Amino acid sequence: METTEGGRTAEAGAAPAGGAPVIRTQGLTKRFGGGQLAVDGLDLTVPRGSVFGFLGPNGSGKTTTIRMLMGLIAPTSGVATVLGESMPQATSLVLPRVGALIEGPALYGYLSGRDNLARFDAADPTADPRTRKARVGAALERVGLSAAAGKKARAYSLGMKQRLGLAAALLQPRELLVLDEPTNGLDPQGMREIRALVREVAAEGTTVFLSSHLLDEIEQVCTHAAVMSKGRLLVQGTVAELAARAQGRLVVRTPAVAKAAEVLREHGVTDVRPAEGRVDGALEAAGDELLPGLCAALVAAGVPVHGFGVERGTLEDAFVALTGEGFDVAG
Repeated sequence: METTEGGRTAEAGAAPAGGAPVIRTQGLTKRFGGGQLAVDGLDLTVPRGSVFGFLGPNGSGKTTTIRMLMGLIAPTSGVATVLGESMPQATSLVLPRVGALIEGPALYGYLSGRDNLARFDAADPTADPRTRKARVGAALERVGLSAAAGKKARAYSLGMKQRLGLAAALLQPRELLVLDEPTNGLDPQGMREIRALVREVAAEGTTVFLSSHLLDEIEQVCTHAAVMSKGRLLVQGTVAELAARAQGRLVVRTPAVAKAAEVLREHGVTDVRPAEGRVDGALEAAGDELLPGLCAALVAAGVPVHGFGVERGTLEDAFVALTGEGFDVAG
């Protein structure tokens, strides 16, 4: 994997053999009136067949990027290609091949959920009106809204509206599914169901591009990810590779916490944190090759070692190391 750090871009996450990237941007930039730089020189590569997590806190430029990819707004500079076509120039060619849920669904409040989907389907020039009823029914069933299909959309909860928007994106098989915060407003069970649905859609061969501020969401469903912060791409690659970037921590389980902490500090372990029945420390100054010596030093000092090992970093650790910011993990 090649990664992007400190605002520099790279050809990360190259497409698997057998297909060009589904999304590729080069120097993509968006500056709004007043000089606000929302997206700054973005080089992004989304492999075909991936579930790609677009990760970053609110305000990091995720939604602006998605709007440029979908041709909703034009970039100030740079290039975006989606399904091999330049955007926004090829919007009419690309969008029929894409299902999207961006910034929440735009619904007709006075229509039922079923009638909303029928309207969306009728607006698709590729949709066969003879099979519309079956297609709408299948989409409602897929997102768990069959029982509420006759209710007016204005009576839907936020989570139900999200489900209906996702159903609209799934009315027909698509090559690419673009989801902007798809679990927004859902309870934990609803989140699990949507994640399962994303996996199912991906298993059918659709590339999924999913933006989220929830690390848990990215780790559970995505194969690849990119991290945005303040409009710039920090890193991209497989989820496993990104998590592996985080520095692991040495963990010693012992009743002699104070003594163990003293020994670790004496042997170059930094950021030593004593806790109940354990002590852990950063490995920057004491690499894996020093672990046997550290364990021996603890034993020689009379520390009863009940457990000794390295807890590898998570995607959350990697994000904090890259940005210096905390992050929403729940989901």
